[in-house]
Amino acid sequence: MADRIRWGILGAGSIARKFAQGLTSAEAGELVAIGSRSQDKADAFGEEFGVPNRHGGYEALADDPDVEAVYVATPHPMHRPNSILCLRAGKAVLCEKPFTVNADEARQVVAVAREKGLFLMEAMWTRFLPAIVRLRELLAGGVIGQVRMILGDFGFRCGPNPQGRLLNPALAGGGLLDVGVYPISLASMILGEPVCVTGSAHIGDTGVDEQAGIVLTCADGALAVLATGVRTTTPHEAWILGTDGRIHLHAAWWRGSRITVHTGDDSEDIDTPAVGNGYNYEADEVARCLAAGKTESDVMPLDETVAIMETMDTLRAQWGLRYPME
Repeated sequence: MADRIRWGILGAGSIARKFAQGLTSAEAGELVAIGSRSQDKADAFGEEFGVPNRHGGYEALADDPDVEAVYVATPHPMHRPNSILCLRAGKAVLCEKPFTVNADEARQVVAVAREKGLFLMEAMWTRFLPAIVRLRELLAGGVIGQVRMILGDFGFRCGPNPQGRLLNPALAGGGLLDVGVYPISLASMILGEPVCVTGSAHIGDTGVDEQAGIVLTCADGALAVLATGVRTTTPHEAWILGTDGRIHLHAAWWRGSRITVHTGDDSEDIDTPAVGNGYNYEADEVARCLAAGKTESDVMPLDETVAIMETMDTLRAQWGLRYPME
């Protein structure tokens, strides 16, 4: 495995804690710095995870000479400026999903990374879990023939807090960007970029999408039929349907759960054991890429990240959903 990467985390919220926990199981990563908007929060986070460098400001984290790579763990609207801050400071960046608020912001971040020749990746951690790695192997091996349809969902019921991150338009809230990106990314990974994007959403009282149904159509006619929401709990399952069989990703599929392959009258359960909380796998992907001198991942390439943001832009345009910062 590659040399250990010295990580800094920008932001000290719940997702930052998950990544910090994941790093304890990573093969090639260690947490050396935390940056928060307040010194008290940085110190508390540092005490919790034994982080030596604790910065009460994002600029200080970006400028920390001990940090090689930064995990951007701030709310959606801050991803673009925070990622660019770290890239301009010469750091590799792993940016939490959704990569940005919209595709234009995504292009701006990608342009800086390519200008600087630095590594950048969207933190779609699901792609690196053993179950999804095995899924790609099965599909590449033609186990179910040609994929014709994907059924997938990710939705949950949050509390009715209009000021909270999930329902606040000022924080780019709503189901699409928060959890809809998961099944959309799954469809993109398997089918590629769609030629037709359509969907219907319920826009709630706060002005964000509370639930939505999405259909993505590919050039060969393959379909992805997806559901998402932050006020509706869904089964958290995914099915990949092919000409010669089907693959079932059991709940919760986005955490890398059990896989069942159905071909004809036969079915096979495939065990895909994982270690840690799953975030360790994306950290190790960054380490592998950096060791190989790569500036992006073959598994989560930057052009695909931009295309996924374009798909979500198209859906929001159909729904008349525009955020205040756009």
